[in-house]
Amino acid sequence: MNFDKDKLKSEVQLTYTRVAEDPGGYYHFHCGAQYAATHLGYDLAALQALPLAATEVFCGLGNPFRIGVLESGATVIDVGSGGGMDCLLAAKQVGPNGSVIGIDMADAMLQRSIGAARAAGLVNVRFEKADMIRLPFADDSVDVAISNGVINLATDKEAVFADLFRVVKPGGRLQIADMIIKGELSEEARNDIDLWTG
Repeated sequence: MNFDKDKLKSEVQLTYTRVAEDPGGYYHFHCGAQYAATHLGYDLAALQALPLAATEVFCGLGNPFRIGVLESGATVIDVGSGGGMDCLLAAKQVGPNGSVIGIDMADAMLQRSIGAARAAGLVNVRFEKADMIRLPFADDSVDVAISNGVINLATDKEAVFADLFRVVKPGGRLQIADMIIKGELSEEARNDIDLWTG
């Protein structure tokens, strides 16, 4: 790739900051609870029970919960947690003896997710600013890592997966919903930041 990776990171932050600040704006991807329920298989009633601050900015690509149920007492991380919708759902699944930690690099999304967790009354979930290539967790400390439509934005996916394998316990799980490309992209497409940012 010939473009500046720091510029890409900045553009991704800017895109999702705009979503956090203007969830009703026009984006070239889908947002919101209705989309999540209608197209991705989320339970609409469960989403409607969550604070709007978390659900209206949801812009995932799939439903990581369809891969498996989170067990009571589990430690779960969400890589690229956005407004926190998946974290809040996970916190309800793992119960008061479990814990959920969402990481994101967009301050505006973190503000939303922290406020949404407070509004939902969930004390077993927290949010941190972090880069998905350098996860702020100890080795073998996580039962399940979830991510929804975020890893495709990383320029070094091997580094992301290496760090996920570092923090997830032996026998733990990755529950990832994301996009993949079956064919080789042209050099022009690989260097087009607009295609990377959403």
